[in-house]
Amino acid sequence: MVVKKKTPKVEALVLDDEKLHLLLASLSVDGGHDGVRQVAKTLHTCLELKDPVQQIQLVKKAGLLLGALGEETIDGDVLEACLQTLVLGYISLQAKNPLRRAISSALCTVPTWLQERTTACLSKCLSDSLSNPTPDQYSHVVNTIAGCMDGFPLGERCINELLPEVLQFLHKGLREYFTQNSGVAGRHIAQAQLMHSCLAAVKTSMLVIQRCQESVSSATTIHQTLKDTLSSLLDCYISIITDEDFVQAVQSTSGMAVVLLIRSVMGCGDDVASVVCGLLRSSIDGLDSAPVWIKQRCERLCTSARQPGVSMYLCHGALAMLSWKGSPAGPHWEKLLLLVPNILLDLDVSVKESSSVLLVVRVLMLWSSAALDCLQGKAQHLCALSLQQSLNGGSDLHRRLLEHIYSHWEHPLDGVRHQTCSLFHNLILIHQHINSSETNPDSYVLELTQRLFQLDWHMRGKYGALSCLVDLYGAGYLLELQPELPSCLLGLMSDQPLAPYASDLLEKLFISHKEQLAAEASVGKMSTTTDWMEHWHRMWVTPLLQVLCSARVDDTTYILDYFLPKLLRCSPSSLSHMVRALQDKLPCCKDSTCSRGALGALMTCLRAARSQGVMQSTAEGLCEELVPFSLLRQALIHKHDQVRMDALGLVCESHRSTEVLTSQEMDLIRHFLLPNLNSQSPNVRQQVVSLFKKMLCRVKDSRQLLLKRQSQEREQEQRAKDQHIICLYKEFLHELCSKLFDVLIPGASFSKCIMSLNLLGLLAELFTFGAGPDGFALGEVVTPTYAQNVLYCVASNFMEVKLLATTLLWKLPLSALGLEEPDVMHGLLQAALDLSTSTKPFDSVTAAHLLSLLLHQPNLSQALLCCAQKQGLDFQPPSLPPEPNVQELNTLSVIQFLLCCLQSEVSKAECCLLQAAASYPLYGRAHCITAVLRNIDTECLCHTEEWRRLVSELIATCYRLSDVVAPIVQSSSPEGLIPMDVGTVTDTSAGLQKILHEIQPRDTNDFFNCARELDTQDEVEDQEETQTTRTVPPDTGGEGYRVTAQMVLVCCWRSMKEVAMLLGQLCQSLPLHYSNDNTRPHPGLITEEQVACIGLYFRQQLLQSRHRGAFELAYVGFVRLTDMLCRSGSKVLQQLPACWLAEVLEEVKSSDPSSKLCATRRSAGIPFYIQALLSSEPKSSSCSLLKMTMRELITLAMPSANRNTDTSTVPQVHALNILRALYRDTRLGENIICFVSDGMQAAVLGFTSPIWAVRNSSTLLFSTLITRIFGVKKGRDEHSKKNRMTGREFFTRFPSLYPFLLNQLKEAAVSVESDSGQVKLHPSLFLLLLVLSRLYPSPMDGSSSPLGLAPFTPFIIRCGRSAVYRTREMAARALVPFVLVTQVSSTVHSLLQELPQGPEPHIQHNYIHGTLLQVLFLLQSYQSESHRPLPAGNGIGEAVLQRMWLASRANICVVTRGAFLDVLVCLCGPKIKLLCDSEVNKLRRETLSLLMTSSLVSNNSPPVSNLEPGSIQYMLSLTRVGLSASVEIPELWGKHPLTSQLLDHLLKCPQYEVRDLVLERVLMRLKEEEDQKRMPTWLNEATLLNLTSLVLHEKHPQCLAKVLQVLSVLCCSGELHWMDSVQQQHLSQDTFLQHLLVLAQTTSHSVELYCAAMTLLSQLVIQIVKSYPKDAAIMTRLSQWGALVCSSCSDEQHVEIKLMVAKVLVDSTSALLSSSELPLGLVSTMSLWRSLFMLLQDEDQEVRSCASDFVANAPTHLICSDAAGVTTLCPPVALDVGVRLLCHLLQLWKQVPAGVLVLTEWLLGDDEGNEEAGADDASILDEEDFLFEKGNLNLWAEPVQWVILLHRHLISLLVTYKQMTDSRPTGSEQAQQMDTMASNARRKLLSSKQALDALPVLPQFSCPMEHARLVLQHQRATLALDVLDTLRGEIE
Repeated sequence: MVVKKKTPKVEALVLDDEKLHLLLASLSVDGGHDGVRQVAKTLHTCLELKDPVQQIQLVKKAGLLLGALGEETIDGDVLEACLQTLVLGYISLQAKNPLRRAISSALCTVPTWLQERTTACLSKCLSDSLSNPTPDQYSHVVNTIAGCMDGFPLGERCINELLPEVLQFLHKGLREYFTQNSGVAGRHIAQAQLMHSCLAAVKTSMLVIQRCQESVSSATTIHQTLKDTLSSLLDCYISIITDEDFVQAVQSTSGMAVVLLIRSVMGCGDDVASVVCGLLRSSIDGLDSAPVWIKQRCERLCTSARQPGVSMYLCHGALAMLSWKGSPAGPHWEKLLLLVPNILLDLDVSVKESSSVLLVVRVLMLWSSAALDCLQGKAQHLCALSLQQSLNGGSDLHRRLLEHIYSHWEHPLDGVRHQTCSLFHNLILIHQHINSSETNPDSYVLELTQRLFQLDWHMRGKYGALSCLVDLYGAGYLLELQPELPSCLLGLMSDQPLAPYASDLLEKLFISHKEQLAAEASVGKMSTTTDWMEHWHRMWVTPLLQVLCSARVDDTTYILDYFLPKLLRCSPSSLSHMVRALQDKLPCCKDSTCSRGALGALMTCLRAARSQGVMQSTAEGLCEELVPFSLLRQALIHKHDQVRMDALGLVCESHRSTEVLTSQEMDLIRHFLLPNLNSQSPNVRQQVVSLFKKMLCRVKDSRQLLLKRQSQEREQEQRAKDQHIICLYKEFLHELCSKLFDVLIPGASFSKCIMSLNLLGLLAELFTFGAGPDGFALGEVVTPTYAQNVLYCVASNFMEVKLLATTLLWKLPLSALGLEEPDVMHGLLQAALDLSTSTKPFDSVTAAHLLSLLLHQPNLSQALLCCAQKQGLDFQPPSLPPEPNVQELNTLSVIQFLLCCLQSEVSKAECCLLQAAASYPLYGRAHCITAVLRNIDTECLCHTEEWRRLVSELIATCYRLSDVVAPIVQSSSPEGLIPMDVGTVTDTSAGLQKILHEIQPRDTNDFFNCARELDTQDEVEDQEETQTTRTVPPDTGGEGYRVTAQMVLVCCWRSMKEVAMLLGQLCQSLPLHYSNDNTRPHPGLITEEQVACIGLYFRQQLLQSRHRGAFELAYVGFVRLTDMLCRSGSKVLQQLPACWLAEVLEEVKSSDPSSKLCATRRSAGIPFYIQALLSSEPKSSSCSLLKMTMRELITLAMPSANRNTDTSTVPQVHALNILRALYRDTRLGENIICFVSDGMQAAVLGFTSPIWAVRNSSTLLFSTLITRIFGVKKGRDEHSKKNRMTGREFFTRFPSLYPFLLNQLKEAAVSVESDSGQVKLHPSLFLLLLVLSRLYPSPMDGSSSPLGLAPFTPFIIRCGRSAVYRTREMAARALVPFVLVTQVSSTVHSLLQELPQGPEPHIQHNYIHGTLLQVLFLLQSYQSESHRPLPAGNGIGEAVLQRMWLASRANICVVTRGAFLDVLVCLCGPKIKLLCDSEVNKLRRETLSLLMTSSLVSNNSPPVSNLEPGSIQYMLSLTRVGLSASVEIPELWGKHPLTSQLLDHLLKCPQYEVRDLVLERVLMRLKEEEDQKRMPTWLNEATLLNLTSLVLHEKHPQCLAKVLQVLSVLCCSGELHWMDSVQQQHLSQDTFLQHLLVLAQTTSHSVELYCAAMTLLSQLVIQIVKSYPKDAAIMTRLSQWGALVCSSCSDEQHVEIKLMVAKVLVDSTSALLSSSELPLGLVSTMSLWRSLFMLLQDEDQEVRSCASDFVANAPTHLICSDAAGVTTLCPPVALDVGVRLLCHLLQLWKQVPAGVLVLTEWLLGDDEGNEEAGADDASILDEEDFLFEKGNLNLWAEPVQWVILLHRHLISLLVTYKQMTDSRPTGSEQAQQMDTMASNARRKLLSSKQALDALPVLPQFSCPMEHARLVLQHQRATLALDVLDTLRGEIE
C-alpha cells in the first residue's frame, strides 16, 4: 500500500498584540539606509498579512535583502528591529511549519559581519523562552531547541553559548513530565501526548549533548553548574528507564541517552567500555573508572532487583551510541562486544511482551551489524583471535544466536520474523568473513543447509534462511543439494499464508540462477545463449506450466499474484517460450473439471505479461501475433471462473493507463458481459468490478490524451482517427449502460443485481450520468423506466443491493426519477413511513434508505406535515428561516416526525406491548432515526438550539423505550412469554404481565443457594390489581389482532438493539459540549452529563442482562461510546473508562451468590463490558489498564485453599469467563500474549476444582488459549505440523509453562499407575496431553537445549498405562512429537521390549494396549514423514516376532490383540518397507497364518462375540491384514492357497463394519486403476459374481451403496454378468434392471444409496440402448428410468442427488439426448432435456458447473460457432447453447410442431401459477409466524431470463422451420392442443393483470415478492400467446 506523505501544515505568524505593536512601531521608522528600510518595510508588510503563503514569500524576500546589506549600514535600531522580528517569528512558530523553515533560511543568509548580532539576538530570545516557561510551553520550547540544531548553524551556535541554560531547561522539562505523568492516569490521549513530549525532550537533550560534545567534555572538569545539570539529566534518564509507567520508546531512547552522556564525558577510550560493561552486568565494581558523580547516579542501575528491560535498553544504547567501526580499541571493548548478545539472550526467558521481544531482536540485529563492522576490511586482521573464535560458526555464542533465531522466526509479529531473518544473514556473513579463505560453503554451512532442508515447509523462517544462503552462495548451491526445489516451492504456492514466502524465495533463486548461468556462458562453459536459456526454462518455466495446466484452479491463484509477474520481469523473452509450449499442448490437453488446462494457463501467462508491460496491444488487435482471436472468445466463456477472470484481465489490464481501448477489446468485453453478470462467487464479482474499473480508467485517461492530442495535432487524418475512437468510446459506454440497466428487472437474481449496480456505480463515479457536451452524455441512456428499476432495487432483501441502489440513485439525473413531482415524492414518503412500522425487520431498512433518498427534496417538510395530518399527529415542522442547507432542515424535520411517532407508539406500548408488537413494532422508527442521523455532518450544523432540544428528547425517549422492552429482553426465557392459548386481548395482556412479574430479573445469583418458585395465584392476583393501569388494552375498534411469541420477542429484541445503536450513534457523531478547568466551554450538541448517563445505561444493560442477545446488542453501542470517551477533549469523560473498570473489578472481587452480577451464562455481559473498556485503550500507550486488569483477573482465577465452596468461587468463575473473552479479543493484539502463560496455568489448575462451574469455565478458557497460542486450525488434519509448534518456540515464548507443565505431568503420571486396573484419572491429564501433543521437536534443536522436550518423554510414556482408553490414545499421540526421527527405532524397540513374551498370570492389558498404541503411532508418523526404512539392526522385527502370541487366541484380550495386528499391518502392509526384506517376509508369513486360522477366514475357529468389548475393532484389524494381502499389495504377500479366496471371505463376513471397510478399500483401489479401462487382475470371477449377488441380498444400506458404487466403476471397464449366488442362477439384464429400478424407487430416503443405484442404473440404460435400441420390452423400463431422473432434479432434492443426475445426463447426452435415432421417444427425451435445463439453472454452483459439461458430448456440427470446439462452457452460455441445440435436434428429428408445443408448455409454466398462488395465500395467512421469511430469494436462477431465452429460440426455430419446409402439419390433435394451451394462457394473462391491478400503490415496496411473481406470470402468458400465434399462422 502506498501511503501519501503528509504535507506540513502552513500557519500564519501570529504574535500577541503588545509584541506586534512594538515591532510594527520599530519597523515604521522613516529615513535611514535604503537597504535596511526595504527590509523593514518588507517585514512590516509580512506582519500585517494573515496569509501564510504570502508571509513565506515576503520572508524569503527579506532574507535576500539582508544578505545584500553591506558593512557600511549604520541603521542600528531599525536593523535590530528587523532581526528581532525574524527571531521572534522563528521562536513563535511550530516546528514543522514551512514558514519557520523560511525564517531560519533568511537568518542564515545574513552577511558575516551581521552574524554576531544575529546570534546575540537569537540567544536573547531563546534565553527568555528558557527562563520561565509555563507547563504548556515546554513542548514548544523543546521543539525550538531541536529546530536550532537541525541544519541551522546560527541556532546551533546559540545552543552552544546557552548550553548550561538549555540543559537545565531540559532537565526541568523532564521533571515536569514526571509530575504530570502521575496526574494523567486513565486519560489515554493525554498520556500519549505526554509520552510524545517526553520522548521529544529526551531526543533533544541527546542531540544537544551530541552536537556540543566538545563543550560538554571540556566544561565538566571546570563548571560545577554544568556538571550538576548533567548529573541531574542522567538521573532523569535512569528514572525513566526504571519506571514502567513510561512507554518502551521513551525508555529505550533514555537508555541510549545514558550511554551517550557517559561517552561524552569520558571520551571513547577503554574506560567507557569498562563502565558500560559494569552497567550491563549490574556490577558497581565496573564503575570505578567513571567520575564520582556518574558512579553515584549509576549505582541505582546496579541492583539485583532491576527490571530485565533495563539491560535491554542499555544494550541498545551501547550499540547505537558507541562507535564500532574498525577493530575494538581495547580488551574491554571486546568483552563488551561479547557481553551484549549474551545478556540479550539471557532475556529470552524473562521477556514476555511482544514489543520487548521485537526490541531484543532489533538490538541483536544491531549487534550483528556492529560485529560485522569490526570484522570488515583491515579491521579483521586486527581483531583478537579469541574474538574471531567466539564469533565463528559453531562457537557457543553462534549456537545460542541460532537457537534464538529458530525460536523466533515463527513469531506472530512480522517485525520479529524480519529481524531474525536479517540476523541469520549477518551471522552467516560473519562466519564467511572469519573464514575468508574459503570460497565455497564449508562443512558448517553445508550441515546447516541440510538441517534447514529437513524442516517442514510450513515454517516461514525456513524461507528467509534459504534466501540468505542464496544471497551469499548463489542458487546453484541449493539446486545442487535439492534439484526438485523449484517444483516443491511451486507446489506450496497454493497455500495462501506460505505463498508470499515461497514466491520471494523463488524469485531469489531464479534470478540468481540466471545470473550464474549467464556468467558460466560468458566464460565459455555453454556454447550459446539459447543453450543456457533453455536450461533455465527447463528449470523454472516448465514446472510452472505443468502446475498451471494440471493443478486445481484454486491452487494456482497465488501463482498469478506472487510468482508469475516476477518471473516475467526477470525474463520478458520467456513469454514467447510459454506461449509456444502451451499452444502445443492445446490439441492434446484434455479439459479437466478442476484444472484450467492449457487454454487457462495461456490466459494466465498472457494476462501477467500484459499487466507487467511485457506484451503490448496494437491498433489491429490484442496479442494477435501470439494467440488467435477465437481463443480469447473461448476463454471469456470458459467454465472455470479463474480462466474467465484471466481472459478478462488480459483484455482490461494494461501497463499504461492511457493505452487506447481497441475495437477488438470492446467486442471481447461485450462478449463477456452478459454471461458473466450472474456470478454467485463474491471473489469473481470483486475481480470483475476491479477489472472493469481498470478498463474504464483506461477509457477515461486515453480519452483525455486523445482530446489533448487533437488540440495539438495538425494532420486532419490523425485528428479524424482520434475523433472516431472517441465516438466508439461513447457508443460502447452507452451500450454498456443500457445492458446493465436492462437486467435490473423484477425477479433479477441477487448476484446479477449486485454486479450491475457495482458496474453502474463505477460508470457514475468515473464519467457521471450527465448530459453535458464535455463528456460521454451517459445521462441520455437513463430513461424513467431504468431509474424506476434502480429505485425498486432498494426493496431488495439484501443489504448490499439496497446500499448500492441508493448510492446510484443519488448520481442519476433528477428528472429520470421524477421526485420533483409531488405525487411521486408523497408516494415514496408514505411507503417509507408504512415500511417503518412493518412487522418484517428488513422492511425498516428499506424505509431508512427511502428516507435518506428524500432528504435533499425541498418540499419534504410540507409532505411530512400532510402525512402527520392524515395520521392525526401533533407535528409541526421546524419554522426556520429559508437557507441553502436544505438537508439539515429536512433531516431535522424527519427526525422530529419520526420521534413524534415513536413517542406516541411508546406510550401505547406502555399500555399494551402486545398490540405494539403486532401493529407498530418500535424498532423501525428508531432504526430510521439512526440512519437519517448518519447522513448528516453534525460538525457544521447551523440550528444548534433546535438540535440540542431534539437530542435531549431522543435520549429520553430511548430510555422510555428501553424500559418498556427490558423486562422481556433481560429475562432468562424470552421465547416463552406469551400464553398462546388465551383467546382475548385482555387475557393475553394480563397473562403477559403475570409472566413478566415472575421472570423479572432479581439482580441476584440466589440459584447458588436455592431454587426460585412461581408466586401463588393470590399473589399474582394482587399483582394484577396493582398493575391494572398498565394492562388495559387500547381500543382496537372491535377488531382483534393476532400476536405470537416471536413477534413480541423480535419487537423487544430489535428495539433494544436500535436503542443501543442510536445512543451509540449520538455519542459518536455529535460534537461534545464540555469545559476543562474553568476554561471557555467548547460548544456542542450533547453534554458531558448526557454521555455519562448513557454510559450508566449501557453499564446496567451489560452487567444485569441475563440473555446473550440483550448484552451483545448493548455491547455494540457501548463500544462506540468508549471509543468516543478516550478521544473527547473532556478530562472528566477521559477518566470514565478507568473509573468504571475499577468499579466493576471491585464488584467482581466481592461478588457472591447475593451479587447483582450474573455468574451463569459465561458471566453474561460482564466480559463484554470489560472488553469494551479495555479495547478503547490505545495500543501505542503503556496499556496500564490492560495490565492492571489482567493481573487482578489472573489472581482471582488461580485456585486458592480458602476458595472451595459455591459462595467463594463466584469471583473465580467470573475471572475465568472474563479472561476467556479478553484472550479471544483480537483488538488487544500482542499486548495480551504476555499473560498467556498465567492464563494457561489458571485454566489447567481450574480443572482441579470440585465446583462444576469452575471446571466448565476453565474448559472454555483452555480452548481459547489453545487457539490463541497455536492459531486457528490450518488444514483438515488437526494433528498436522501446520497446527503445531516446535517445543523450542513454545517454551521460549512461554518459559514459565516449562516447569509448570513438567510438574503437572509428573503428578498426573504418578496417579495413572494402578496394579488393580482401577480408574484413577488426574483432572488435568487430558489438558496436559492435549497441549503437549501440539508440540514437536525441530531438526534445528541442539542436544543441550535448556528447554528441551526430553524430560517430558518418560512421563508421557507412563501415561499410556492409564485405565482410560482415551487417555492412552492421547498419550500415544502426545508421545510422537517428542521423539526425534533419529530416535524412533530405539524408542520403538525399548517399548516393545517392555511387553511380555508370553502369557503371564497377572498381565495388565491397559499397559500393553497403551504401549502398542505408542509403537503404532510412532511407526505411522515415521512412515508419513521419512519415506525410508528404519536403520538396519534396530531389532524391531525380532522383538515383534517374539511377541506374536499377542495376536493369537492365547491373548484373551481382543483389544490388545487388535492393536498388535495394527502394528503388524504397519510393518507388513506399506509398499515402503520399514524393515529389511527378510524380516518383512517372515512377519508376513506369520501374520498370514494367524489370519487364516482366525474366525474371519476359518470355519473351525470359534467366532468372536459381538458383545465383547473391542470385538469389532479386532475384526477390523484382521480385515486390514486381509485387505493388505488380497487388495492393496497382494503381489508382495506371496502366494498362499487361500489368498485368492480372502476377498470372498471378507465380503461374506456377518459383521457389516467388516464388509463396509472391505468395499471402501476395493472402491478406492478401483478408482486408482480407473484409467486402465480393463478388469483388475486381483478380482477373480467368483468375487465379481459375489459382488453382483450382494446387490440382491445386502441388507445394510451403507454397504449396499458401496457395492453399487463398486459395480458402477467395474461397469465402465466392461460388461458384467449378473448372478444370484443364493439361488445359484444367472440373471438377465432386464431382470437386473427391474431390480435396480425398484431399489431406486424405494431408497430415495438414503441419499448415498439412491445416488449409487441411479448411477449404476443409468450406465446399464446406456449400455442397453446401444445394444437393444428398439426392444419394446425394455422401453417400459427406460420410461421409468426417465421419470426417476426427472423427479430427481427438483429444487427440494439434495445437492448430492442433483449432482448425480447432472453426471448421468452428461454421460447420456450422446447416446440418449442428442441421438438422431430418438431412442426414448420425443416425450421422454424432451423431459430429460428439461431436467438438464433445470440443473443448468440450479441454485448450487457445483450442480450448474457439472451440468454444463454436456456440451463436450454433444454433436459438434450442431453447436453454434462461438461454442464450437469448446468443451467447458460457463452455465449461462451452456444453457443458451443447449436450447439452441435442442431446436436443431427437433429439426433433425422432424418433430418441430410437436416439439414447439412442448417448449411452449415450458414457457407457460404448466399450472405452476395456480400452485404458486395457493402457496402464497398460505404464506400470507401465516405471515406472522415467519417474520424473517424473505420468500424466494433468487440467488442465481432467473425465471424471467429463462422465459425470454426460450421465447427467442422458439421464434427463431419457427422462422427457420417456415423457410425450410413447404408442407405444413395440419393434425387436428395438435390444433386442439394449441387451442387448449392458448385458452390457458389467456386465462393466466387476465388473472395476472387483475391481480396486479389489485395490489396497493408501489407494490414493489409493500409486497415485492408477490409483484415479481405476478409480473413473471403475465410475461409467461404474453410470450406463450406470441409463440402460439406464430405457430398457428404457419399451420394455417
